[in-house]
Amino acid sequence: MKKVGFFRSIHFKFVLIYVLLIFVAMQIIGVYFVGELEENLVGNFTKSIKGHVNLLTYSIGEEMEKERGEEDPTLEEAIDAILKDRDNSSNDISEVRVIDTRSRRVIGTSAPGNQDIVGKKTTEVLIKNTLTFGKEDSDIFRDKKTGRRLWVLSTPVEANGEVIGAVYVIAEMENVFEQMDEINSIFMTGTAIALVITAILGILLARTITRPMSDMRKQALVMAKGNFSRKVRVYGDDEIGQLAVTFNNLTKKLQESQSSTEGERRKLSSVLANMTDGVISTDRRGRVNLINEPAAQLLNVSSETVMNQPIIEVLGLEEEYKFEDLLEERESIILDYSKKNRPFILRGNFSVIQKETGFVNGLITVLHDITEQEKIESERREFVANVSHELRTPLTTMRSYLEALAEGAWKDEEIAPSFLSVTQNETERMIRLVNDLLQLSKMDSKDYRLKTGWVNFNKFYDHIIDRFEMSKNDDITFKRDLPKEAYFVDIDEDKITQVLYNVISNSLKYSPEGGQVTFRVRASDGFIIVSITDQGVGIPKNVIDKIFDRFYRVDKARARNLGGTGLGLAIAKEMVVAHGGKIWAESVDGKGTTVFFTLPYEQEEEDDWS
Repeated sequence: MKKVGFFRSIHFKFVLIYVLLIFVAMQIIGVYFVGELEENLVGNFTKSIKGHVNLLTYSIGEEMEKERGEEDPTLEEAIDAILKDRDNSSNDISEVRVIDTRSRRVIGTSAPGNQDIVGKKTTEVLIKNTLTFGKEDSDIFRDKKTGRRLWVLSTPVEANGEVIGAVYVIAEMENVFEQMDEINSIFMTGTAIALVITAILGILLARTITRPMSDMRKQALVMAKGNFSRKVRVYGDDEIGQLAVTFNNLTKKLQESQSSTEGERRKLSSVLANMTDGVISTDRRGRVNLINEPAAQLLNVSSETVMNQPIIEVLGLEEEYKFEDLLEERESIILDYSKKNRPFILRGNFSVIQKETGFVNGLITVLHDITEQEKIESERREFVANVSHELRTPLTTMRSYLEALAEGAWKDEEIAPSFLSVTQNETERMIRLVNDLLQLSKMDSKDYRLKTGWVNFNKFYDHIIDRFEMSKNDDITFKRDLPKEAYFVDIDEDKITQVLYNVISNSLKYSPEGGQVTFRVRASDGFIIVSITDQGVGIPKNVIDKIFDRFYRVDKARARNLGGTGLGLAIAKEMVVAHGGKIWAESVDGKGTTVFFTLPYEQEEEDDWS
């Protein structure tokens, strides 16, 4: 059994939950505490600033309301004196500005370095709002130069119920936030210490739960190896202690069951190991609990991966059957696992495992490989159907024409010869078909002998092309691309002649008017490669591999009209293979087709004939 990782263990999960609970609780407390503390510190700060500003506003209001004589200082001078003599009890105030309502100009500032704004109109939004509405306004922002947080306050200066000016105060709040940061740091440190203590306590507490479970796990591993003598230690009378007692009782019962089933298991293993058929056994829920090696090989699976898997999924029947359907199935089921180019068919027989009481305990499936049997049967059916069809077509034609002749058409000197000609052509076609069938039958039964001899293939090929060139239509041209060096092959001339006749005849049949047929010979890796290329309509890619099958025609109607039997290329394939070569075709739809075949040749033979 794979050992459980630390981060996936119950021990870790218990400690994690314990720590998380404490962490969440402390965070909730911290959020509330910090929020309240921040509100209190900010409130005290603003309250202190406002108290100082109120005193300053009172003094400024008196000066602004006072009527001045010639000997009295100007309002700006009085305001400047007040600002210089203001109480320094609040060191957080960095600047105080005084604004006149009527002119909206700054009439005084406490900042020595900012005296150039005196006499200029203010552009601060807070001041404008205060002068307009007569209400106090404040805001917090960061200084663009220093990045420190500032608190600004705009307070109206009133006299006789009218706003005669405003006091604009800029105070630094960074100290307040630094205090908050320190408090947060202290709180986080306390939280970390608390979590460490909590984790230690959680580990100690978790051990009291995980230790008995760890003992049961070790016992389970020992039981898996077949040792039932060890007992789990009982630590208490709680739920875990009861679990340990139950586990010990289970161990005892398993030991008794194992001893009673071991003998039966050995018998069954011996039988299954020596069977040639595939056998699969399931439990009452339809899950695989036994599979022998032949079954695993037939299904291309490993015994380990299919164990405890539903048998309908293992057999690929989940879309058609349920497990209950297989229990009631009395007939064999054909399992088709065929792929595009590889047929593979199995027959499955099912037998229900039942107790004497009738209780279904499982299912036994026996698999037989019937691929070859089905292939032979399918080919037989297809061959019989094709032969019947090919024979029926000319016989039907002959019957129709002979009936017409019998009914008096023989008396018509114009019609009778054409009817007889058709009958004769159909008879010859049947003879060719029967001869081709007899030839294929001999080749299938290996009842033939190749009469081989060494031949200069270039001269042999050239001679056959000459024969066709004398009988071809004048509108079709031949192109020969034959090497100068001689290639000597050990062949049966009659058989290879028939191969070339069949291939070249097809090329001529499907060549268009003005078309060209090209003949080539190349040598590669101990074989000569012979090719015949036409410029016909071509063959679709999805059927090009089928043209060498018996009775297959790309254009059936045209092939019959031209006298074809559908066996020419099939015979050619059998003969080429008998010579140790292979044959294939390549085609571009609408542009033409090239048929290739290979023949082995011996290089040293060339020296003997030269």
